[in-house]
Amino acid sequence: MYPSWVTETVPSLALPDWAWKQPKVRRALVDRDVAGLFRAAQQYAGASQSRIATATGILQGRVSEIIRGSRSVTTLELFERIADGLGMPDDARMRFGLAPRHPAGLDHLGASGRAEILAVYPSQSTARKDIAGLAATAREMEVLAVRGLGILGLNDSMLRAHIQEAKPAVRVLLLDPDCPAAERRAAEIGESLGTFAAGIRLSVERLRELNDEIGTVQCHLYDLLPTWRVIGLDSTLFVSAFGDSHEGHTSPMYRLAGSPHGALHRGFQRFTDELRRTARQVV
Repeated sequence: MYPSWVTETVPSLALPDWAWKQPKVRRALVDRDVAGLFRAAQQYAGASQSRIATATGILQGRVSEIIRGSRSVTTLELFERIADGLGMPDDARMRFGLAPRHPAGLDHLGASGRAEILAVYPSQSTARKDIAGLAATAREMEVLAVRGLGILGLNDSMLRAHIQEAKPAVRVLLLDPDCPAAERRAAEIGESLGTFAAGIRLSVERLRELNDEIGTVQCHLYDLLPTWRVIGLDSTLFVSAFGDSHEGHTSPMYRLAGSPHGALHRGFQRFTDELRRTARQVV
């Protein structure tokens, strides 16, 4: 690797804005396919392997190995350097599983509005510790998901043990497995409708069992194309998004708190309340 002063003084590569919107580049971002991104830099920015190495602080020989597929990139620190070296805009960084450089980037909201955003995480896994800390003492939990298996549908799911121990009031919104949106979502992520729907039905059954155990669980089924994933723990919301080719747990996640003049927390709460009102209760 080059010393830190090299990447600090060498400008990042300048891919045109439209290059980041190319299907193969978007796919490389979602898959964290660094070789594909380096090839895009060669194609769209005319960058040599040497130039890529200088911009990212990776030895040229290793850049060559990455492009050939004989070396992979796995560390967050390297992903960050690659994103900086390629000059990724924030929307590309988010597809790449990294937090945007300007998460508050909402100067029009003013200080009170920005105060709603308490933290930004590259993915749900990096937020898991904070979620678990709040879940341990939460009296109310609200979950808006698609299948919800990783959140509460399995024995080792993120919230299930906390629910069994603390017995909070739990309200869950899952996608209706029989609605047209389920078929569309299954196609988006490359699954058969049968497999996709079976995952939702499994979560519903596990929630029914959980309600039989503690008596404080509700589950509703909605029929809209999934966009937002929300985990509400008392007054704190953890929000991420579903994309056309990635799941909510791989999206950057925002931790939101209510603010007197902010719109985000209030808006997401209103959205989930209305979605529940129009959904079909099954537990």
